[in-house]
Amino acid sequence: MHADLNPLTLFWMAGPVVKAVMLMLLAASLWCWVIVAECLFAISRLRQAVAAAEAGQANPIIAAIFDGGSREAAVHFPDEAVGARRERVVGAMRRRVQETIEAAHGGLANLAVIASVGPFLGLFGTVWGIMTAFIGIAGSQDTSLATVAPGIAEALAATAIGLAAAIPAAFGYNQLVAIYSKLGKRLVRLVEDDAARVLRPQPAVSAVTEGIR
Repeated sequence: MHADLNPLTLFWMAGPVVKAVMLMLLAASLWCWVIVAECLFAISRLRQAVAAAEAGQANPIIAAIFDGGSREAAVHFPDEAVGARRERVVGAMRRRVQETIEAAHGGLANLAVIASVGPFLGLFGTVWGIMTAFIGIAGSQDTSLATVAPGIAEALAATAIGLAAAIPAAFGYNQLVAIYSKLGKRLVRLVEDDAARVLRPQPAVSAVTEGIR
């Protein structure tokens, strides 16, 4: 009997509520890995873009960031101090950096949801399964281990699946956030280094004309 208590058997033995919980957790686990794969792909592209820019090579992702600074530098405000103009231009490029990082995040926030909700959803399935098992034990009036073990095992399986979904999600979220943070800092350094080029004297465009655009 005990040899038959494999994960698939436990799933088929579980009640409808516990089965629904297990299926949701399995779907969340698969979703977690899809999100991680998408984020890693986006990080790879962003890393290549940053490395190319640091090597002095053209890249459309970084060019879009610098373009935001160039557009801001082309706007002329009378009596604007040099420091204020630099701050305005760098701020425009920083906003582009933030937008670029956020676009690369994809479904990263969903990993935090899976990591926080997964264990509680699994615990709900376990509590429900144990309640059902005890009701069955009371009905059969048999408290032997052979009778109790399968019901308890299928209930605890829900918690195990919840942890199996939550642990990779939590680990992946923390690691990916750290990677995005490092890439963001590298992009900001590129922005700071490029500020001098962007702030070179250019044909002035009035702020009123830029606003009409």
